[in-house]
Amino acid sequence: MDAQPQVEAWLARLGSERKASPHTIEGYRRDLDKLLRYMQKLQITAFEQLKPHHMRGFVAAEHRAGLSPKSLQRLLSSCRSLFRQLTREGMLAHDPVAGVRGPKVHRKLPQVLDVDEATALVEGDGNGDALSVRDRAMLELFYSSGLRLSELTGLRWLDLDLDAGEVRVLGKGSKTRIVPVGRHAIAALRALGEAEGRAPESPVFRGRNGAPISPRTVQARMKTLALRQGFAKHVHPHLLRHTFASHMLESSGDLRAVQELLGHADIATTQIYTHLDFQHLAKVYDAAHPRARRK
Repeated sequence: MDAQPQVEAWLARLGSERKASPHTIEGYRRDLDKLLRYMQKLQITAFEQLKPHHMRGFVAAEHRAGLSPKSLQRLLSSCRSLFRQLTREGMLAHDPVAGVRGPKVHRKLPQVLDVDEATALVEGDGNGDALSVRDRAMLELFYSSGLRLSELTGLRWLDLDLDAGEVRVLGKGSKTRIVPVGRHAIAALRALGEAEGRAPESPVFRGRNGAPISPRTVQARMKTLALRQGFAKHVHPHLLRHTFASHMLESSGDLRAVQELLGHADIATTQIYTHLDFQHLAKVYDAAHPRARRK
């Protein structure tokens, strides 16, 4: 069977059955389009004709074209996902990418704020107007509960139980999880509700005409607030999620709990914060141990 229809059918299933986001599907499409173009050069029309040496040549060609190790790993992951499904359905007798490895990715540790920086950012220097009240509630909730940007912009008041100190969020893959909300965030959200009203179906954070606030608006507001306070670091919504995770792990040491709070499907994704925690411990050691102090 020709490869193109198989790709289209698989992408359609990702959207309808697995509820993958349009952004995720578009990423898979870009990766698989590269594979289809490479197959066309080799005059290969079906995935059944692909062999591991073809896939190694494909990775090498993309590497020579300037694709980064991280992008190459994602490219291979897209191919593996497709081939795994085709093999499961009996449409592919062998996995062409079996044994094929991309270059090693040196993971860049995410930047985080320390406790004082995080406190200064979320408390800000607002003048108490409606915009300041909304911004304070957004920042407090980001830092309190480690939400993704899409999770925060999609919140409705019925998702919040301020008396219980909980928020229900819809995460990646349409998975729902319950996350605690801290007392400062609860107070900021109550203030927002009193200022704007709390109709159950209405968005918690509103943009123009009462519609949910856009991700771009949240990013722009955070950038403006950080510049106003003189932050040297690039401040963005995911920075507060990283900061939340790092501070939680630093205080609790409970990797599984942090995984659940963040909504990570794979604990390996959460483990990057153990490296951040070790960096903190190393700084404490260097500062405190008599034989480690540097002149």
